[in-house]
Formats: sequence, structure tokens, C-alpha cells
Amino acid sequence: MTATFVALIDFLGTFAFAISGGLVAVRHRLDLFGVLVLSFAAATAGGIARDVLLDMVPASVVDWRYLAVSLVAGLITFRWHDQVERLRNPVQVSDAIGLSLFAVLGAGKALANGLGPTGAVMLGILSGVGGGIVRDVLVATVPSVLHRELYAVAAFVGALVVVVAHALSLPAAPAAVAGAVACFVLRWLAIRRGWRLPQPRAGDPS
Repeated sequence: MTATFVALIDFLGTFAFAISGGLVAVRHRLDLFGVLVLSFAAATAGGIARDVLLDMVPASVVDWRYLAVSLVAGLITFRWHDQVERLRNPVQVSDAIGLSLFAVLGAGKALANGLGPTGAVMLGILSGVGGGIVRDVLVATVPSVLHRELYAVAAFVGALVVVVAHALSLPAAPAAVAGAVACFVLRWLAIRRGWRLPQPRAGDPS
């Protein structure tokens, strides 16, 4: 993938996750600082974890644009949250977009840094779910990845598409688009139809 294409995916995912973080903060009645903190945390935590594991300085730490994108998304959400909330399932949509973009970006970065297929898929999943986990933990909520409809599974599918395309020497950019679309569609269908992984039956021993 070209540097411009990677940057585009990264900033789009950053903005989408920042919106989801800001909306969660607003729903928990946090103040402006809290909204901005959750926006930044949701937008960057997955990428920071990914880059640290790749022995890289996290891009969001050295590039002011990540902070700027996160703060702009947070301010938009803080100022116009009523309008944003009127959109259909706004948190879930923005979260699904961020999940999709970061899953393929994480897998692509891992492959570019010499990781094998398994490591690339795992870092793709981590990139996608990391921001949402930190966002939910900061408001004392069970992370979505642990109980929501096919969350990490959708990230797995998106990352897997990128890894398989790389193994077959297919063009990286179309593979990333296909992976992101596959992840988003699976996540959205899971939300709409209530697809979940099996859960313990009520009354089962813990």
C-alpha cells in the first residue's frame, strides 16, 4: 500500500473512532475534557498498541495530525451531539467504520514489517479492537469486544482478507478495501440480525 493510501485509512479510522469515543462520553455526561480524552483514547489506543508491538514509535505520538483529528471529532461531537445522535445507530456505525479501517491497516503494517500471517492477523485484530476497549474501560463498561455481536470476529475477517491477498501477491490497496468492506458488512449484519458467539446459558456454573 502506498504511504498516501495508508495515511488516508489511518486518518479516516482515527476520525471514526474519535466520534464513537466522543458519543460514549456524551452519553455518560462527561465534561468537555472528558469528551476529548475519550475521543483521543478511542481513536489512538489500538494504533499505539500495534506500533509498540512492532517496535515502532506510535504515529499518534509524533504526528500532531492524529491529535488534531481526534480533537476536531471530539469538538464536533460535543457541540452537535444531538444532531449526531439522530443518525441511525451513530456509535455503532462510527465504531464499525473504525474497526474495519484499523483492522486492515494493522494487518498491512504488520506484513510490511516482516510479521508472518498469524502475527499480522493478530495485530489487525488488536488495531481494530484496542481503541474500543480503552474507551469502554474509561467509562467503567464491559468492553464491546467481550459481549457484542461478532466484534473481534469481524476484525479477524478483515485482517485475514489482507493477509490472504498478500500471500497470493495481489495488489495491496484493493485488498485493503475488500478487507475493510468485508469487516464492516459482517459487523453491520451482526448488529442488525443479532449474530453473537455462544454465551453461557442462564444458571450454568461460572
